[in-house]
Amino acid sequence: MTDRIIYHMCRADEWERALSSGSYPGSSQDAADGFIHFSTASQVRESAAKHRAGQDGLVLLTVDGDALAAALRWEPSRGGQLFPHLYAALPVPAVLRADPLPLGPDGVHLFPPSFPTSPEDIVP
Repeated sequence: MTDRIIYHMCRADEWERALSSGSYPGSSQDAADGFIHFSTASQVRESAAKHRAGQDGLVLLTVDGDALAAALRWEPSRGGQLFPHLYAALPVPAVLRADPLPLGPDGVHLFPPSFPTSPEDIVP
């Protein structure tokens, strides 16, 4: 896979701890699975709806996948799609930005205005 930009959702307090320590070890679910879950721009909205439904206080991490080297693997998951999985802690310098991911009035996460909204906006 060659998608350079990948995304991860985590609690804001987890991200704050990562900023202090220099790396993000993943959530408790990531630890149980043995890797940190990521999504591409075209996958992350569905991932939010499926795995983070109703959760407030989240941030969306925009990550440079190229900075993760061999620890990042693309593996089949939901519907046979390839998802990026990180088999190491996420180094803070690989994170390009962290944006709040609040819930809208309908309970659906509100992605940042700069986030791609259609396949044509997604740059691999």
